[in-house]
Amino acid sequence: MTDSSSAPNPHGASGRLPAIDALRGLVMVLMTLDHASHAFNAGRLVMDSAAWYTPGAALPAAQFLTRWVTHLCAPTFLFLAGASLALSVHRRARAGDAPRAIDTDLLGRGALILLLDPLWMRWGFGGGVVFQVLYAIGAGLICLVPLRRLGFGTLLVLALGILAGGEALAALALVAGGGVPGPLGALLVTGGRLAGGVFVLYPLLPWLAFMLLGWVWGAWRIDAKPAAVGAAVWSGMAAALVFLVVRGINGYGNMRLYRSGLDPLQWLHVSKYPPSLSFAALELALMFVLLAGFTAWYRTHRARPAGPLMVFGRVPLFFYLIHVHLLTAAAHLLHLHRAAGLPATFAATLAALGVLYPLCRWYGRLKQAHPHGPLRFL
Repeated sequence: MTDSSSAPNPHGASGRLPAIDALRGLVMVLMTLDHASHAFNAGRLVMDSAAWYTPGAALPAAQFLTRWVTHLCAPTFLFLAGASLALSVHRRARAGDAPRAIDTDLLGRGALILLLDPLWMRWGFGGGVVFQVLYAIGAGLICLVPLRRLGFGTLLVLALGILAGGEALAALALVAGGGVPGPLGALLVTGGRLAGGVFVLYPLLPWLAFMLLGWVWGAWRIDAKPAAVGAAVWSGMAAALVFLVVRGINGYGNMRLYRSGLDPLQWLHVSKYPPSLSFAALELALMFVLLAGFTAWYRTHRARPAGPLMVFGRVPLFFYLIHVHLLTAAAHLLHLHRAAGLPATFAATLAALGVLYPLCRWYGRLKQAHPHGPLRFL
């Protein structure tokens, strides 16, 4: 959810890559839909884990797809955070910034983002302490302090190895904990309860893998701009093939959330908690196709700074920190908290985006006016 996507680009404002901003803005819109559903939708369907799904249970198409389209958000956030970071670090190193200064900023930003989950986001999601996507992003930034010094090939192998071996790591964590993951296993691999009302939804290692893939892509993108569209398309095709094979075999790689038939919804019903290989491959395939499309579009079209996707995508953390609280407060004030349906969910999504647009545009201008101040962390 960092937004340091700066790099030389003829179409972007202030040297930004508009394709990254636009893609991030799109997933912001989808994320708002998911959290509007969390606040308003009495029939919200959350069965994207083997622990939460009873085999054979119905998957109502409208509710399922409303949830499913938002699966793109978290993998894309982590991937783009890694890509933006690679571009930003390259720019800072080229400008003469010392590696220690860059590391200090990474540590500070990572620690701040990590702590925002238990200290701030808990009130938007209902008061419980849940380590979610900000924990994964913040901890991932801290991990990149040493990891960024490894070669791109090493990081690529590490990321793919984590995604491919995720189910085996989860099984080992369960065995080590006697059938229940211990605190370390929950934080790193499986997710789950830490203690009392403290839960982990986004274990670090599988989500770090998405960030590492983004770092590799961003670092490669610096020197291979002309091939970016083709590389994204081929990467998307490779990921789609992995998904079809893993989901088709219906065994390892699905985190025990198996297909019960050939229905299209059963193919799409993959495990996000924790992320399975089939989930990762499907979302990466969709993300790479979108990334290729946005990259191709902005080669021939100038980015409009006032466009909603650009506005939302340039201040992602600011957007995230207020949109959940806004939706939850509105649902309570209207006496519709988890008591309405999909029409109210979609209406709330549009209303929230309408409120957030001028706020994000104002904050983006403020941040641009103070690029070296504390606002750079948000």
